[in-house]
Amino acid sequence: MNGVELFLLGRALMKIGEDALPEPPGGAAKYAGSARMVLIVASDIAEHPASAVGEIAARTGLPQSQVSTAIARLKEASSVITTTDPADRRRALVSQAPDVSDRLAQVRATSIEPALVAALGTDDPARVAEVVRTLQQLARDLQRSGE
Repeated sequence: MNGVELFLLGRALMKIGEDALPEPPGGAAKYAGSARMVLIVASDIAEHPASAVGEIAARTGLPQSQVSTAIARLKEASSVITTTDPADRRRALVSQAPDVSDRLAQVRATSIEPALVAALGTDDPARVAEVVRTLQQLARDLQRSGE
């Protein structure tokens, strides 16, 4: 496998992950931006608590307007909190909420299997289970190497 193939695999996995996410309350049409954008911002906030919007935009490469939109969605879902920056009272700092929100619990509890069935083009339970096990092992291996 080369770098391009790995990149394309990553994109395919992201698409499956997006397809596996449950629709937000009120439907996807209610919200601007993609689930991918919200997940990118949420993961950055988890890695860098108490960050300003501009800092998140710089790290993620997303436009500041998209970061603000994602933060608004995460705040509405009670997944993040904002506090005033003590060094500059005009700035808000964003951190993960201390408690797991209902939306986050719902997202974490949602199975990837229906999205895998669609991506694989088969509903063979043995094949789907094999792919799930492979993905779980890959996640363990890569998360361990990133520590």
